[in-house]
Amino acid sequence: MKAAVTGATGFLGSHLASRLLADGWSVRGLVHTEEQIPAAPNGIEAIAGDICDRDTVNRVLAGAEVVFHTVSNFRTASGPRESYHRINVEGTRTALEAAQAAGARRFVHCSTIGVHGHVAVTPADENAPFNPGDLYQETKLEAEHLVRAAIGSSPTEIVIIRPCSMYGPGDLRMLKMFRMLAKRTFLMLGPCRENFHAVYIDDAVQGFLLAALEPAAAGETFIVGGPGFVPLRDYISLAADAVGAPLPWLRFPYWLFHYAAVLCEAICVPLNVEPPLHRRRVRFYRNNRAFDIGKARRILGYQPQVDLHEGMARAVAWYRANGYL
Repeated sequence: MKAAVTGATGFLGSHLASRLLADGWSVRGLVHTEEQIPAAPNGIEAIAGDICDRDTVNRVLAGAEVVFHTVSNFRTASGPRESYHRINVEGTRTALEAAQAAGARRFVHCSTIGVHGHVAVTPADENAPFNPGDLYQETKLEAEHLVRAAIGSSPTEIVIIRPCSMYGPGDLRMLKMFRMLAKRTFLMLGPCRENFHAVYIDDAVQGFLLAALEPAAAGETFIVGGPGFVPLRDYISLAADAVGAPLPWLRFPYWLFHYAAVLCEAICVPLNVEPPLHRRRVRFYRNNRAFDIGKARRILGYQPQVDLHEGMARAVAWYRANGYL
């Protein structure tokens, strides 16, 4: 089969493309710049260009039976606000319309559990209220609404995946936490009793592949997560164990760092400087994230295989092998 992957050098996109190749698919991928082409998984046809460039996206998606749309902007507090809408919303529109024009059988869209924000009642399922907490999550929700509105408008079937927090070899987003734990500089804010739900990258990829192949998935939305969720304190403890460090004992009031983050953003963002502390990072300690993956189990046959203990060990081994820790 022929697949197209947008964001083929991203964390999810690269792992997804590699798995498709290993399973015998022919894969074409969109990468952002020419310099990124060598970083694309070996064996794919990589094409460089912007996700909003219709001609380029049409080239990438031409002839694809399944399109996996994984592009999103990297979350930075100092980034241009308009880039969130352009990449997350208009980029999704461009990819979806190109998939429909190419006659793709299925369009698998990567959303995020962030569209639910802080979950009041857990474990939450796909019908939980939307409660995005920042511009990234707001525009990802807008993109999801755009995709859902297109269901049934063409022969191209649509599936939406909301992955939990993805981690594993190749992930640099959570690297800062592991580094701080290893250096004994990680801080605990508040009681850390809220739940956290992660998913190992191989399990997330399994969810996307099943979404591409399962006939009953057409028109549906699925939350894809790991085997279970844990209180944030336990999540941090497992990460500390993985790097051979004790659970941090320094604990500070949440509100103190929240207002410090507000001040940092007020000073740094107008100067286009990434603030050393911002509200999104602080909300890591407050947001409740626990989800029910029963729908993905029932309809997709999704069965996550890697628990947090094993997954974090693999991630840390990769960090050390590649000189990050």
